[in-house]
Amino acid sequence: MPSFLTDISAFYGTGEKNAAGQTLEEFLNAYDPYKYKNPCCTTDAVVFSAEKELGEDLDGLKILLVRRGNHPSIGCWALPGGFVELRENLEETARRELEEETGVTGAAVEQFACYGDYDRDPRARVITTAYMALVDAACVSVRAGDDAADAAWCSVFLKENARKENQEWIVCEYQLIILNGERGISTTASIIKKERKGLIREKKYTVLDRGMTAVDHAAIIVQAMEILERRIRHIS
Repeated sequence: MPSFLTDISAFYGTGEKNAAGQTLEEFLNAYDPYKYKNPCCTTDAVVFSAEKELGEDLDGLKILLVRRGNHPSIGCWALPGGFVELRENLEETARRELEEETGVTGAAVEQFACYGDYDRDPRARVITTAYMALVDAACVSVRAGDDAADAAWCSVFLKENARKENQEWIVCEYQLIILNGERGISTTASIIKKERKGLIREKKYTVLDRGMTAVDHAAIIVQAMEILERRIRHIS
């Protein structure tokens, strides 16, 4: 099939032919991107807000969540997100989905993680790229849209329930509490983090109990909160 891109000038390399005697154009014309089953890609955004300056305990931190209006995880609270379009950069997807599902525009977004366990979505093999943002809630007009039945700012708390450490690994168990009394939102999720010590910090967050949060979004939230806490501690 023809090249996915109109301009392929950046991909000629040395300009030589490959082992099959093909030029770049000939290779692309013969290439079948559908020969293999490919994963789908999404983005999810952890959008934080705080009415006062945050301390290391993250007291006063709020998170923007949407209630799923469709399968899967219908009725559960999730991060704003959705599927990446074919000719769209990941950051553009994060911004577009955030606007479509919540009405938030113009926020600075930072990519911080990728979640790709094969069993995280029953629709297809879905890999999500996680973004985070910190906005002024007073300047944001939140609305539900697209697959979101509702959208709300929720207070969020993180408690470390257990910690084990040996020469190779650090294992922490967390309790994530999400509340909005006015909207009747109250749910708790349990997450475990396993981190390898050393120069290369292999790290994985796994949801043990979702509560009323969708998929693995509680794990994504915990990772984002740890990043905030670590940065505030460093600044302090």
